[in-house]
Amino acid sequence: MNRLFVVNKPIFLSSNGYMNILKRKYNTKKIGFSGTLDPFASGCLIVATGQYTKLFRFLDKTPKTYRATIWLGADSSSLDIEQVKNIQNIKQFTKNIVEDAILSLKGVLSYYPPQFCAKKVDGIASYKNARSGIKTDLKKITSTIYDIKMTNYDHPFLTFEATVSEGTYIRSLGEIICKKLGILGSLSSLKRINEGKFTFNNEEALDPLDFISLERNRYLKDEIDIELGKKLMRDDFAIKNDGIYLVATANFFSIIEIEEGNVVYKINRMPLFKR
Repeated sequence: MNRLFVVNKPIFLSSNGYMNILKRKYNTKKIGFSGTLDPFASGCLIVATGQYTKLFRFLDKTPKTYRATIWLGADSSSLDIEQVKNIQNIKQFTKNIVEDAILSLKGVLSYYPPQFCAKKVDGIASYKNARSGIKTDLKKITSTIYDIKMTNYDHPFLTFEATVSEGTYIRSLGEIICKKLGILGSLSSLKRINEGKFTFNNEEALDPLDFISLERNRYLKDEIDIELGKKLMRDDFAIKNDGIYLVATANFFSIIEIEEGNVVYKINRMPLFKR
């Protein structure tokens, strides 16, 4: 079964662990996902089965939108409720002060990833060191915060939504907001609302071609050549310029690359989605 869909990952389950549940639900052995969510986080997770698991790198998955709630005064080494060790009583802020702190993050932002993250240094994931009390020397990363806004402030809980580039750490955004307010704080909830055009809709089966923005090319000879994986020539395509293209036949689609006159398959004989 070849299927592309979005699930609403529940809280306190790892993305990998949730795949075991979906394997049984859809009676499939080959399943994969894109855009790992921490066990603490919930929401939009792109899932594919069968041959469609090969498509993740070609899908349009940005920008991503998250809804997060900060627990003002909660001190946690993981920057979320999994490692809370102390809670301080924080004086309530005016909404203007909070909004200014949040809005100041909009744009290009350089910051340090959280210690509890999967980035590896010397082959060891940072979160593994963090659980042993060892600090990893992580380098700054850069993210684009396309939009960010406060959606609710019911002290000591502050909720914001952020639309961001791929690879953004929302826990770090929460930490930066708290630093601007001069306090400690940690996320008490985190939900991913969308990844690009991908949103949760009761695990509805999706057509991959609706989520691949590659330019369409046309093969001018017998399309069976592509379906059989035969060697292709640049001059046999309608568009001959270097680039990566999507080529559809009657029953399949392929992704090819033309480079310096050569044609190579990136993916071939991928079954078309049947409604």
